[in-house]
Amino acid sequence: MPPTLSVIVPTFNERENIAPLIEKLEAALAGITFEVIIVDDNSPDGTADLAKQIAAQKSHVRCIHRIGRRGLSSACIEGMASSAAQFVAVIDADHQHDEAILPEMLERARDGADIVVGSRYTGEGSSQDGFSASRQKGSQLATRLSGILTGKALSDPMSGFFLLRRSLFNQIVPRLSREGFKILLDIIATGNRQLGRKLVITEVPYTFRPRFAGESKMSALVVAQFLGLIVSQISRGILPTSFLLFSLVGASGVVVHLSVLTLAFEVFGFNFANSQLLATLVAMTTNYLLNNELTYADKKLRGRRFWTGLLSFYLVCSFGTLANVSVASVLFEAHIANFIIAGIAGAVMSVVFNYAVTRIFTWR
Repeated sequence: MPPTLSVIVPTFNERENIAPLIEKLEAALAGITFEVIIVDDNSPDGTADLAKQIAAQKSHVRCIHRIGRRGLSSACIEGMASSAAQFVAVIDADHQHDEAILPEMLERARDGADIVVGSRYTGEGSSQDGFSASRQKGSQLATRLSGILTGKALSDPMSGFFLLRRSLFNQIVPRLSREGFKILLDIIATGNRQLGRKLVITEVPYTFRPRFAGESKMSALVVAQFLGLIVSQISRGILPTSFLLFSLVGASGVVVHLSVLTLAFEVFGFNFANSQLLATLVAMTTNYLLNNELTYADKKLRGRRFWTGLLSFYLVCSFGTLANVSVASVLFEAHIANFIIAGIAGAVMSVVFNYAVTRIFTWR
């Protein structure tokens, strides 16, 4: 007989938090048939090893040990997809979410809610204990931006603590993004669009607690992927988050390209073709580094693969580079455009080509 509730816990370097979290869940969900599914992204601190040791002793604990796959959203999706329970919940491993409200969240779902959200910003909920002043302001700004997609009725669309019917998840999972860190926002926007109606969403207030152990995963990458998700959802998924991030990196590459081009052509006196070639090579290198850290963080290349990836990036983009230099040189030598406009035309051509080809050959 399957459990009533599956609690999905995505983890990366959360070894010290796992055992006490499971004990808290056992206390909070006493009398409810439930399971804990820990989805670990091959943490170097041995989180998966410990989770498997616990699972060997407790039948209601399972571990999905992911190799070569990373990302919070994809971890949540994989965990929920493995569940046979009627309801699934997602909770962070760091103890900042209050597991004591899970029974009430489950009851709200049984009463008819499609999604129940643990909220820091409604009723008696609070986030002051768990956030610094700067992160508090950042969270509030992100909440206002998220309102574009979810409407004003939801006070905490950025919450990573929520519960939903597995039947709803099964309906919308083919259209969910595997990229990024804010899966709830994607679920709500996709569900509203897929079902052709507004989802019934209720909130249960809780106090956001300080992290129990370990380090926060908040970074510039999380912010960039969140903004990419907002734009992607506004476009109704036509523009994937990865393309938007790649375009952002490409835009920075244009700045690098033009800076090197100007320096080489006007300061060092190189001829235009050589200046354009040097600018292209430098921009390609910076684009590779940024895309490896940002766009393809879940497929990040390390060690020897980093260098072979760089070589493949150069190789597959060399065709775009030839077109870049040739087109830009023709425009400049024919006096159709000055060196800045000609440089932009060549650089834009490379960006479009690079996204299509490197997605297949470099970060496959």
